[in-house]
Amino acid sequence: MKFGSVESVEGLDLSLPADHPDTKKVLGGKEAKKLNISVGCAKWNKTDLKNFYPKGTKDELAYYSTQFNSIELNATFYQPYGKEQFQKWREKTPADFKFFPKIPQTISHLKRLNGVKTLADDFCNSVSGLEEKLGMIFLQMHDNFKPKDFERLEKFVTEFPKGVPLAIELRNAEWFNVKADFEKVCDLFKKYKVTNVLVDTAGRRDIMHMRLTSPVAFIRYVGANDPSDYDRLGPWITRIAKWKKEGLKELYFFVHQNLEKESPLLSAYFIEQLNKKLGVKLHIPERPEPPKPKADKKKQAKLFE
Repeated sequence: MKFGSVESVEGLDLSLPADHPDTKKVLGGKEAKKLNISVGCAKWNKTDLKNFYPKGTKDELAYYSTQFNSIELNATFYQPYGKEQFQKWREKTPADFKFFPKIPQTISHLKRLNGVKTLADDFCNSVSGLEEKLGMIFLQMHDNFKPKDFERLEKFVTEFPKGVPLAIELRNAEWFNVKADFEKVCDLFKKYKVTNVLVDTAGRRDIMHMRLTSPVAFIRYVGANDPSDYDRLGPWITRIAKWKKEGLKELYFFVHQNLEKESPLLSAYFIEQLNKKLGVKLHIPERPEPPKPKADKKKQAKLFE
């Protein structure tokens, strides 16, 4: 994931912004009876999640779903999948597993939400193959999609199939720099129960916000392949505990990195700390073992000469 990547985090302010006053109002101010928590990575591909899979693993999704309870399904952004494929994925995973498919780039980036109702309906129909294992569909807009395009966003939201949970990630800083523009889009999201995606990445602090528009926190955490990635998770644990007391009902937390090999380790650490802070019992993924160095046969031979 190159979005928000940096060569070094030195000198960057990586702290979390203060809570937005409207967030507590949206949550209701009273602790929910239960907080449903989904934590996962962006993909299950063995090539990206190096050393995560035990030797000999043949079905990556089947194993991944024994370690995590959800997946941010980025594959759907790049290529279309039919309903049958979603059904197959559903059948491979445990009963409590959830998928969070990303809306195809044809809709978000190529057509830029212009005349996409049929495409969106078709995508939702395909995704329905997940049945009860559909967590939430999310739309990620290109970072050149700006407030001047609000009418397209509004039309997309109002025409989106009712009853299908939707989250939206806006990446252009103009949405957040002008208070009136941000209020306008948040009011739209609240009205139609759309979840406002929060993105924490080192190189794009200009879009970092704490504005929830539903009692759901959908957080995309992007590590910088730096030791500070672990430190940055601490404030999230504290903030989530606060939101839980204020009425948060759903937490969707997905860990990315610019080089994905560390994502399972970061996720395991996050889950472990979340268990301690909230008193929950999420399964902690097994830590992948580092590969053993290859033996230098010539060097070994000399030892016995």
